[in-house]
Amino acid sequence: MALRNIVKDGDPILLKTSRPVEKFDARLWMLLDDMKETMYAANGVGLAAVQVGVLRRVVVMDCGDGYLELINPEITVREGEQFAEEGCLSFPGRSGVTCRPASVQVKAQDRNGKWCVYKGTELKARCFCHEIDHLDGIVFTTRVIKKEPVT
Repeated sequence: MALRNIVKDGDPILLKTSRPVEKFDARLWMLLDDMKETMYAANGVGLAAVQVGVLRRVVVMDCGDGYLELINPEITVREGEQFAEEGCLSFPGRSGVTCRPASVQVKAQDRNGKWCVYKGTELKARCFCHEIDHLDGIVFTTRVIKKEPVT
């Protein structure tokens, strides 16, 4: 495993759409392992492959209830809304309040290609949405509705 450099604001790769993963092989597993190590070293709760310069539909995350790997993720159900402060490893020192679904259901493949379904509320729902947005070239700053924390 190795730490990878996290792409920062201003790099045009952050605005590109990631391609689906088709090969579930040692190269993918190395990417997942490196992303996990990089996310934890940066004290993040989620990281999309594009944030380490790889345009593939791959996400790792851990919102405090266990580590997840999501390959080719899709949000299949969105319910309600929540307003909360959000930040991003690619935008160090910046944050803002976003409006995200209160709960989501996500369909994704694991590192072996098996399809799984995940559900999340609160922080986990925000993280699913934030990281999947990255895969579509959408950064959180475009979702910010105000720059002050929710009181």
